[in-house]
Amino acid sequence: MEVLREPLESGQIVIARARDKVRFPARFQLVAAMNPCPCGHLGDPSGRCRCSTEQIQRYRGKLSGPLLDRIDLHLSVPRETTRLHANAEPGPSSAELAAQVVQARQQQLARQGCANAHLDLNGVQQHCSLQGEDRQWLENACERLGLSLRAAHRVLKVARTLADLDSAAHISRSHLGEALQYRPSSNGA
Repeated sequence: MEVLREPLESGQIVIARARDKVRFPARFQLVAAMNPCPCGHLGDPSGRCRCSTEQIQRYRGKLSGPLLDRIDLHLSVPRETTRLHANAEPGPSSAELAAQVVQARQQQLARQGCANAHLDLNGVQQHCSLQGEDRQWLENACERLGLSLRAAHRVLKVARTLADLDSAAHISRSHLGEALQYRPSSNGA
């Protein structure tokens, strides 16, 4: 897993042998899943999990902080109920959501020539600038959560994408708050 760090960051793989170095493009979208604990039942209302804190920490420790920093969205998905005829809440259709994503991506390409995920540091500074006290608020939140500078930049890119999905010209505090919800804190907060 650790060898994914560089391609996730740079979008390329570099192979060095003897006196030669070869670069291969490697832009990809990583989608991964992991149980919350070794038995997979941590947080389940049934109370079936009997994993100790030490077992959970050892299990989660298999993924390093630097690797986790390079993953933009971290989501916890609770177990679904087994009711066969559960009433699903109505929401937007897949076609409506797809149209919203296409529109947001077109905004990004028109504004900066690439998707937000591919912004370099200068691009983040230029296109993910914050209004008023929001910068200090984000810095305080990142410090409180123990996030690295790399993770903070990724939060900004996700917040910019959330603003684009809302067709908002600027990143708002609500976009920042939502983007922070997709990051695990590194200090257990």
